[in-house]
Amino acid sequence: MTALNGIVPCLTIDGAKKAIEFYKKAFGAEEVSRKEAEDGKRLMHAHIRINGSDVMMWDLFPEFGMSADKPHGVTVHLAVDDADTWWERAVAAGAIVTMPLENAFWGSRYGQFRDPFGHSWSIGGPLKA
Repeated sequence: MTALNGIVPCLTIDGAKKAIEFYKKAFGAEEVSRKEAEDGKRLMHAHIRINGSDVMMWDLFPEFGMSADKPHGVTVHLAVDDADTWWERAVAAGAIVTMPLENAFWGSRYGQFRDPFGHSWSIGGPLKA
């Protein structure tokens, strides 16, 4: 197993198997590993890699105190080489735009969207001429 460092997002998702497929389509994610729960329906743990960065996830387990409320207050940011390409792929896969992709005042091409599972994501890259 590869050693992890830095900050690694860990997402609680009601439907982690479907989320992995979405992230593959939307971000070109690579599935590193998964561990099924004893019930055979949910994932106890999954590890994907997006643009060289690790993301962990698991299904909702109310029996462990996890809430079904949609996530709030956190945006997972993807720093990429071509924001338009990444953006178009995510939107085509079903991302819901919350802030259109545009050249931002701080010198980045930037936009935000929500995935079908309620998580907020942003994409940023070099300015487009």
